[in-house]
Formats: sequence, structure tokens, C-alpha cells
Amino acid sequence: MFEKITSALKLGKDIEDFDTIHATIEKDIIFKGTNLWILAFAIVIASIGLNMNSTAVIIGAMLISPLMGPINGMGYSIATYNMPLFRKAVKNFSFAVAASLIASTLYFAISPVSTAHSELLARTSPTIYDVLIALFGGLAGIVAISSKSKGNVIPGVAIATALMPPLCTAGYGLATWQFNFFFGAFYLFTINTVFIAMASVAVSQFLRFPNRTLADDAMKSRINNMITVVILVTIVPSVYFGYGLVQKEAFMERSSRFTRNVAIVEGTYLLKEEVSPADKTITLVYGGNTLNDLQKKAIAEKAKDFYLDDVKLVFKQGFSIDDVKDREKQRESQLDALKGEVNRLQLILKEKEKIEETRKINAALGRQLLAEIQPLYPQISACTYARASGFKSKVGQADETHVVVFSVKPGSLGAKDRKKISRWVESRLERKNIKVFYEI
Repeated sequence: MFEKITSALKLGKDIEDFDTIHATIEKDIIFKGTNLWILAFAIVIASIGLNMNSTAVIIGAMLISPLMGPINGMGYSIATYNMPLFRKAVKNFSFAVAASLIASTLYFAISPVSTAHSELLARTSPTIYDVLIALFGGLAGIVAISSKSKGNVIPGVAIATALMPPLCTAGYGLATWQFNFFFGAFYLFTINTVFIAMASVAVSQFLRFPNRTLADDAMKSRINNMITVVILVTIVPSVYFGYGLVQKEAFMERSSRFTRNVAIVEGTYLLKEEVSPADKTITLVYGGNTLNDLQKKAIAEKAKDFYLDDVKLVFKQGFSIDDVKDREKQRESQLDALKGEVNRLQLILKEKEKIEETRKINAALGRQLLAEIQPLYPQISACTYARASGFKSKVGQADETHVVVFSVKPGSLGAKDRKKISRWVESRLERKNIKVFYEI
């Protein structure tokens, strides 16, 4: 049984001829002609996909990207101590990275859409899990290149390791002057590059690819030391970020159980919660009755049961019954005030209507007096009638007085005629307190 298992795991029978493998890797390193055009198209497609937050477009860009070639070339050349090939791979890889950064930066600089969608944000916080993906993806890739039956492994590796999207995200960071995007995305790209290359080194040495150049022990030692340093420099930050990710997920899980536990508190119910792992803050928005200090303290104590001892709780009141009562009282008060104002305006309007009606009556009566007296005294040309209030110095109450003013020509009416006219006006208006004046 054991022999069958070891036989099934052996790669020797499926390995391609070493010269064929070398030629394939050497050919994929070069960025000119077809590979250069494919790289340019992949850059534009990936940038558009990130800009429009389209996962399908981004996957398409990863599938056609030729960046895996130089990375496998670097790993293979280190494993076989082929320094000329290594320098050639580094040169072509550097050119591809620079071209990708320039093209993506230019695209995002002229693009009218500058919002950082989820596909962009996903490439800015690498962790130890990205290291594992790059490592095992690189192992699958170099094994497929070395195998006689290539299969469809290389496209899958291109999708899993995602080399092109981080580069384009770094270009977005440069174009928008958001350097946290640039450094986060470029670090993810560096992780993918280093561990795909290290996977190539490991498989190449495991399969004992022949050395293409002579290398003494000192050179081999320097190369091994360099590999160790590069791995450590690359992996240590990712371990830190991975630890932070684990802590964040644990905090979110405990917070979720806690908020479910305090969803209903004595007639008060939880409308919404906001959890911020960065500053360990949970904002609770309650509806119903307003929470008192005792209830808030009980909720804070409950947080300790879920290992949230150092969490900061922020209480907010959403829909409150107390607020509704206050608003109802306020509305009734405003309604009463509005009714009082309406009544006041109605009284003012009635007074104005009364004054206007009096003015119209006075005008009509003055016109009527003029029409009746002119046949008797043609020298009268106009008549004014009005009601006035008369005051005496020692009496506070006003007496209503009727005033009639006739316009006449100078010297046309004597004293006798004026007395007759005054008596006629008193008789006509049936009032004694009438003042008759003559305007010349």
C-alpha cells in the first residue's frame, strides 16, 4: 500500500525534458512582440475592471497577463545558479512592472471615475494568507511547466496569485496621491512575486534541474543567504497583518454575539449597531423607551461576558417613545399658538372690513347730500361727510361727531343761508351733534 502511494506521488515519469523546460522558461521571460502587446492589453483591462468594480473583467486580465514568465524565470535561474538568465529575467520583469505602473497611473489619472470600490480595497491589506496563496500557486505553476501534460494549471495560478490587479491598484494610489493604496498594493505584489519565485526555486531543486553554469560553494552560500533575507523581509510584515486580521475577525464575532444578546432591554430594542475594530468601539442605536444610566451600565457589564472588557460603547437614541410624547406636546402647544394667531388676525380683518364699510357709507352719504343740496344752492361745488371722535379736556370718553364740509365760491353764501343749510343737514341726518364747515 505504501509503495503504491509513493509511486502515485512521484513526478519523475511526467517531467518534461530538461532542455525543453529550459527553452520554455527562457522564452516566457522575454517581453517583446506578442508578450509586450498582451501585457499592455492586460494592464488596460485590469485597470478598467478595478475602476468599474467588475470581478469578471479583472479575472480576464489575470488570465491573459504574461507576468508569470519572468517570475518563474527568476526562481528557475536561482535554483540552477544561472546568473546571466537571472539578470535577464530581472531586467524584463522590472520593465514589465514599470510599464504596468505607468500605464495604470495614466489610466486612473484621466478616468472620470475615482471612487475606490471593493475590488481596489481588497488589494491594499496583504496578510500571511496571501503568502500561502502565492507559495502554493507558484508550486502548482512550476510543476505544470515542468510536466509533459501542462493541463489548465497556469490560468488557474494566474487567477489565484493575482499579479496584475495589485500593480494596477498601486497605479491608482499614485494617480490619486493615496500612498497607503500604493504601498499596500505594491507590498501584495511583492509577496506574490517573491513566493512564486521561491516556489520555482524549491521545485527546480527538488526535481534536480541541471546547473547551466559553474558555481562554487561561496556563490551558492551567498545566493542561499540572499534568499533567506528576502523571504524574511517579505514574510514578517504579512505575519503581523495576518495577526491583525485574525484579531479583527475575533472582535467582530464577539461583538456580533454581544449585540444579539442586548437586542431587547426592558421595552427598548436595538435598531442598529456599528462595530469599529480599529478603535474597539461599538455604537448601539436603540428605539423605544430612552435608556437610563442603570440600563446602560448593565449593558456595559454584559459586554464583559463576551470578552469585550476594553470595548468602548456609544449609546444613541433612535425612535424614542419619550421623544414622541415631547414632540406631541410641542405640536399641541404650537397648534394652540397658531389658533390664537388666527383668531387675532380674524379680529384685525373684521376691524378693517368695518372701517372700509364705514368709509364706503360716508362716501355714499356725502355724494347723496351734495346731490340733494345743489339744486337749492348751485354755488356749492363739493361735499365731504365723515364721522369723527370729539374729546373734551376734563372728560375721558369721546363723543361721536358728524362733520360735513361744503366747498363754495368766495362770498356766494351769506350767514343766513349758512344757518339754513346747517338746519337742513341736521334735519336730513336726524342728528344734533353735526359740525358744518365751508371750504372756500
